[in-house]
Amino acid sequence: MADCTTPSATHRGGLKRTLAELGDWMGRSRRLIMGVQWAVIVIYAVLIVVPTLMPLPTNVDRIWTHVTIFAQFVFWGIWWPGVLLSMILFGRLWCGVLCPEGALSERASGWSLGRAVPRWVTWKGWPFVGFLGTTVYGQMISVYQYPAAVLVILGGSTVAAIATGLTWGRNKRVWCRHLCPVNGVFALVSKLAPVHYRVDRDAWDRWQKPAGTHRTVVNCAPLVPLRTLEGNAQCHMCGRCSGFRDAIALEHRPFSDEIVNVAGREAKPWETALILIGLLGVAGGAFRWTGSSLFIDLKMWFAEMLLSFGADRLLDMVMPWWILTNYPENNDVMSVLDGVALLTFIGAEALLAGLVFAGGLALATRIAGGWSSVRFHHLAQALIPISAVGVILGLSMTTVTLLRTNGFHPGFVDPLRAVLLAGATLWSAWLSARIVAHYTASPSRRLLATGTMAILCGLAAVNWGTLFWSL
Repeated sequence: MADCTTPSATHRGGLKRTLAELGDWMGRSRRLIMGVQWAVIVIYAVLIVVPTLMPLPTNVDRIWTHVTIFAQFVFWGIWWPGVLLSMILFGRLWCGVLCPEGALSERASGWSLGRAVPRWVTWKGWPFVGFLGTTVYGQMISVYQYPAAVLVILGGSTVAAIATGLTWGRNKRVWCRHLCPVNGVFALVSKLAPVHYRVDRDAWDRWQKPAGTHRTVVNCAPLVPLRTLEGNAQCHMCGRCSGFRDAIALEHRPFSDEIVNVAGREAKPWETALILIGLLGVAGGAFRWTGSSLFIDLKMWFAEMLLSFGADRLLDMVMPWWILTNYPENNDVMSVLDGVALLTFIGAEALLAGLVFAGGLALATRIAGGWSSVRFHHLAQALIPISAVGVILGLSMTTVTLLRTNGFHPGFVDPLRAVLLAGATLWSAWLSARIVAHYTASPSRRLLATGTMAILCGLAAVNWGTLFWSL
């Protein structure tokens, strides 16, 4: 009988087998992965600590001549944009294999007090609060420019991760699951990845322990209930569970399958708040304020108010560098007035973004079949691609600035930004159409709801575009 297997089917079978074997290899390679983690920890510590021991760079220093500028370029020009991009491509592989905070927290938990995790730690709002807090505070102390600020934010976060490991759980990553400031963003962006660890529940239930086998449990460090695992949001892609009970394997999946088919099973208001207020609002404001004429106008308005009340002494009041930027030797001092204007600017942008996008989502929700909180929050997930790509491009502004300052002028930057923004907008619009199709069979309702979402996606793209181009 002739072989009826098509080339495409053979390719899919080969890819499935290759991914499963890769997952199994990762599960067997814990010592190698731990070695990689320690190497990253050393690099991380050097990049954080050494610049604080050196004089601040001058105008003539360059990436290759001053460790502080080199560390800036690595951290903000390569490291963080690369981490977010890796989430889109590979899920939370960074968290499970490379993240220094996760590795240190888990290692510390080996000597933990072993206390039960209290309810306040498991509050679902921490990812939202943590992201907003670190983003705004980072702007207040100029984390992209000064090594002491990096040490406070990243070093402080690492100390908190270790302290969490020493207090709660045993050989777990309580910090990563509940308290890490970027956990929420990583959970959102990783939903876009085309790979995941799939759990076959039927195989799980049928499995019987072979004679002489001792592997009956898996230590899932980020505290994921393996049998009910359905996506990448909390999975750290470390491979430890690969092959467990002959039911878990690394597999390929359609891009964004998790957002369309899994994310809508329950309303997740904190995730929606993080998308609308955090990524589209606060992050956008944090990238925008330094070059905004509106910020200058706002600052002048506050100054005039203070003068009218006779409180002119407040105009020049400054704070320590760990509260507001204060480097007089660099002619870089942020007054209390600057700080108030900064908080107001970012807060106003966050509020405006929240109102506009929440209003658009509410309209699309009603069009698709009446009010439903589940549908509202599900539609919000469609904005993840344009939100994630916008943040990556915002972070890359530091990359481009440092390259240009050091004599490199890549001409492809603007076309690449335009292509990525356009692609992310179409991706979000396509997700919107697929999500809407879940809730209504009416062609007219589908068209109107999808059109409303497409307008929202376009507004998000324009919002990001104003960071790079004047309108």
